[in-house]
Amino acid sequence: MSRIGVLAIQGDFLEHRQVLERIGTEAPEVRKPKQLDGIDGLIIPGGESTTIVQLMDIYGFREAIREKAHSGMPIWGTCAGMIVLANKLTDHRPDPIKVMDIEVSRNAFGRQVDSFEIDLDIKGIEGPRFHAVFIRAPVVNKIGKAVKVLALLEDGRPVAVRQGKLLATAFHPELTNDARFHELFVRVAKGSA
Repeated sequence: MSRIGVLAIQGDFLEHRQVLERIGTEAPEVRKPKQLDGIDGLIIPGGESTTIVQLMDIYGFREAIREKAHSGMPIWGTCAGMIVLANKLTDHRPDPIKVMDIEVSRNAFGRQVDSFEIDLDIKGIEGPRFHAVFIRAPVVNKIGKAVKVLALLEDGRPVAVRQGKLLATAFHPELTNDARFHELFVRVAKGSA
């Protein structure tokens, strides 16, 4: 059985754990850098990106996660997690950990009241369109050559991307009853996707 750790310093880590456990995957909470050892993948959940990055720096996660990403650990960032993984932001804060070759805009769709839901086609996920929940969501403005787009909005902006074993989504799959994106990440962690 795969062990997918969920960074549990801020944000909606519990919802990710519940989905992972529902699909039969062990999902320990990661609160200290040494807990990155012994897991097969890591999810950086949605939350408040500036707070997540500040707490990552306080607890010593920045370099530890960068090292894991560079050594091939699968890492998936959702919403704020996408911001954390990016190489560059259009905003002046926070300072991302710079492991994915993407440029991201925070709160690209506006404030909390501008949150929305939409059904998306996602490469690598079979079946009906995926119901995506966007809450004060980011969007990808630019991608590097090694980055593959998994899902686009109707206006052509990428909202799900993959670079090797790194995934990022602007939306919150953990807030739906559809576990297919978590299943995809578990397959990535097992090396079968």
